[in-house]
Amino acid sequence: MEPTFILLLFVLVLSIFLGFELISKVPSTLHTPLMSGANAISGITIVGAILTSRTESVNVEITFILGMLAVFFATVNVVGGYLVTNRMLSMFKKK
Repeated sequence: MEPTFILLLFVLVLSIFLGFELISKVPSTLHTPLMSGANAISGITIVGAILTSRTESVNVEITFILGMLAVFFATVNVVGGYLVTNRMLSMFKKK
């Protein structure tokens, strides 16, 4: 295996572990503000995915397909995050 692949695999596993540890320690009162911040970051991800899908590379078709998949999944993440945030905020409204 290439050293670059091993390094990327290490970063992936480390980020999964750290993400799980951080999210499991967040109290429920902070969940809504953190979700809104994460939605804003995912919006930036959409812009990055669009720009990446337009780059010229050796395999233009693969780059375009992966870029569009990234746009789709980031959009699903943003819309779902805002729906969950809206639902959580509606739980705090008086009836």
